[in-house]
Amino acid sequence: MQFEIQPSGGMVDAEARSASLAAPGFGRVFTDHMVSVRWTEGDGWHDARLEPYAPLVLDPASAVLHYSQSVFEGLKAYRQPDGGVALFRPERNAQRLADSCRRLALPEFPAEAFVEACELLVRTDAAWVPDGAGASLYLRPLILADEIGLMVRPSASVRFLLIASPAGSYFSGPLRPISLWLTDEFVRAVPGGTGAAKCGGNYAASLVAQREAMDHGCDQVVFVDGVEHRWVDELAGSNIFFVLDDGTLVTPELSGAILPGVTRDSVLTMARDSGRKVEERLIGIDEWRDGAATGRIAEVFACGTAAVVTPIGTLKWRGGEVTAGDGTPGPVTTAVRNALIDLQYGRAEDPYGWRRSVS
Repeated sequence: MQFEIQPSGGMVDAEARSASLAAPGFGRVFTDHMVSVRWTEGDGWHDARLEPYAPLVLDPASAVLHYSQSVFEGLKAYRQPDGGVALFRPERNAQRLADSCRRLALPEFPAEAFVEACELLVRTDAAWVPDGAGASLYLRPLILADEIGLMVRPSASVRFLLIASPAGSYFSGPLRPISLWLTDEFVRAVPGGTGAAKCGGNYAASLVAQREAMDHGCDQVVFVDGVEHRWVDELAGSNIFFVLDDGTLVTPELSGAILPGVTRDSVLTMARDSGRKVEERLIGIDEWRDGAATGRIAEVFACGTAAVVTPIGTLKWRGGEVTAGDGTPGPVTTAVRNALIDLQYGRAEDPYGWRRSVS
């Protein structure tokens, strides 16, 4: 795919950019450029451009606004010790985007073009990649249906967009265990639904439960399965791991209702290769509560592109709460987190070829 380059004529000046990079937060500031590619039934993918970051013009009858035919991804670029920049596992995100497209009846975006688009945008806006501790450039690819019309059918017109945002920590402040609220009213997804696809509807459906969590003084919500209402599923935007008292890592098995996280896969791969026992299986909410109370479950952590590896402290529900360990980041969680971020930031060898240098 050939990308036409249309440089921005109104780039943010160096002083303003430095101010933004000093405390970027998450998803609040965006770089000077974006990537856009169009698809139609007759012509396939075409009109690929790198262009100035700008608002979209969408007809009010565009399919995405009515039937939510849209998917997205999330990946990061990291400043390396030599001053260069590297993407982390973009090929894996490309594959997951294609999987999501199939579930939402959208055309698959070619994996090679996905990686090329990410490299092009990062290379062009490399000055926006922060170098502070825990900071990175977050990339958000998305595909949306923009055919004009109200017929309920797969759209005949689609756009691929890629934007980038310098990012600090997803959870504000220094690293600390977050608290979770166990919702007993809402579910995130069910087998056969869209839980394994990264689509906006999954996140929209989680927001009422997230508000419930915040009303109970918690940082995030955790869902159980939508059939038996007893098996741990995932957080609104992160996968979850449990550390048993013998050091074993346990994470819910992929059921078709759980998003197959790239960070989840990275943690599993690195843990197995380090000799740690790993289990992908059903884990019940009662096992969590009882295990944390008895010490059988020593640590719990969330993982995702935005959250990286974040310790989980207290689980609350109507009528009770329990805390794993002593409520501080545990040694296994800390070791897993450090091993992953050292690889991402180029401070450790990369035996998997996961870092993709952007020159």
